[in-house]
Amino acid sequence: MLGAIEAGGTKFVCAVGDELGNIAESIQIPTTVPEETMAEVIRFFKKYDLEAIGIGSFGPIDVNKESPTYGNITSTPKTAWKDYPLVQVMKDAFSLPVGFNTDVNAAALAEATLGAAKGLDSCLYITIGTGIGAGAMVQGKLLEGLSHPEMGHILVRRHPNDTYAGKCPYHHDCLEGLAAGPGIEERWGEKGNNLVDRKEVWDLEGYYLAQALMQYILILSPKKIILGGGVMNQKQVFTYIYNYLPELINNYVSLPELSDYIVSPGLGNYAGINGSLLLAYQALQSENQ
Repeated sequence: MLGAIEAGGTKFVCAVGDELGNIAESIQIPTTVPEETMAEVIRFFKKYDLEAIGIGSFGPIDVNKESPTYGNITSTPKTAWKDYPLVQVMKDAFSLPVGFNTDVNAAALAEATLGAAKGLDSCLYITIGTGIGAGAMVQGKLLEGLSHPEMGHILVRRHPNDTYAGKCPYHHDCLEGLAAGPGIEERWGEKGNNLVDRKEVWDLEGYYLAQALMQYILILSPKKIILGGGVMNQKQVFTYIYNYLPELINNYVSLPELSDYIVSPGLGNYAGINGSLLLAYQALQSENQ
């Protein structure tokens, strides 16, 4: 049996199951301070005879296995978790192989293995919610380099009529600052769920997301793009993205049928936790080689 943690900024989802996405039990634990949250996490997994654990974590995190701080949450704005050695804590508690990556890379792995991009060796998974993050599968492998991708913080052209300063504490009007949930709420003065009928809200959202997708397409050329997260529960955003993206690309590259190419997660809200189970499975396979 495998253990999985989808470590989020507001909650940790913990589950036990297998690499096929079959979940035997799962719980949610509030993300407070590490001492409280991790005590609950460890207590949950102690009930099971596990072979490996996979963690898909909020970031930034250190994914470089040669680094002395590998497995740490690094420069997060959640100050209690800054420089927290998440992998080492789990290894100390269980003495098991631990797979580790970002929550969005885990979701990309799951969607490529079990979900909307199944059978493809390339996909991009983007979550648009409290923040914006993206994970990429390239030639069958999760994209990593100097670190992991931070695609939510790219710069986009500001809409001529948008005077909102932006919500990102680091860059103000990067993509996340302009298009993530908190920015939408602050700009328009209401929760997104109360703005459903305001066409201008979702038109502007599509305007910024289409710019981002143009850049991702030109740089990574993914075979499938999957858009998840709470903001994308507003399905009308897809229509605006489909309208703006061809204008931006302007026939420079050929695009597939957009309604088949840019889609919702095939695994729904389970992409992250299924991906974490797959990270556990990969860690176990690597240990046994």
